[in-house]
Amino acid sequence: MAHFYILESLESSSVGSEVVLDGSEGKHAATVSRVRPGEKFTVGNGRGLVLKVEAESVSKDCVQLRVLHAENEKRLHPEFILVQALAKTDRDERAIEAATELGVDTVIPWSASRSISKWDGPKVGKGIARWSAIVREASKQSIRAFIPQVHPPASTSELVQLLSGADLVVLDPTGDVPLSSFNPTSHQIAIIVGPEGGITDSELDMFRNAGATIATMGNNILRTSTAGPAALAIMNAKLGRC
Repeated sequence: MAHFYILESLESSSVGSEVVLDGSEGKHAATVSRVRPGEKFTVGNGRGLVLKVEAESVSKDCVQLRVLHAENEKRLHPEFILVQALAKTDRDERAIEAATELGVDTVIPWSASRSISKWDGPKVGKGIARWSAIVREASKQSIRAFIPQVHPPASTSELVQLLSGADLVVLDPTGDVPLSSFNPTSHQIAIIVGPEGGITDSELDMFRNAGATIATMGNNILRTSTAGPAALAIMNAKLGRC
């Protein structure tokens, strides 16, 4: 299995330099993955820097590394934003996990009118931390150079303001435009996914008034956990962003 570790403190590095993988990642590499001297793997900082490294020495909670190759990867364009409505059980979490594997750049929790799950008070901080951990682990699993950013939750009116410069694509069965026919005009595409109960007429009107495209992905009705990732897969293929 290919190992990929994230070390946020990395700012720059060059071939031949030494790096210490410590903290929780170093402990995991040493005691769970059981990395051994001479083993080669990948380390990134989650902001584009990716290093191919070789383990030189291993202790119980850190690994001393030598850099074999260093590369600063560029972000893909256009930028993908997933606006994921808060959902019951773990359906919203499954959505952002798969979306991360499919290349989403930013995730925004949406407090939709019909969202059963609510982030209020201390739940806001806990929710952001939980989603941030999910996209971080999904980035490691998919060996991504960039970890998606997780925004604080937003209402519908806040979304319209926040995404004023982006192409808005609302996924809804009432849509009259196939997603595969959508042609972006901005450097950002925001894919908006509603909760289990669907998007209300007033919310659809707000998005339409903001210039959104109401799009469909066919006759089948997808769960909130699968709609966003499916849309990202379609747009990746259409735009050659994969």
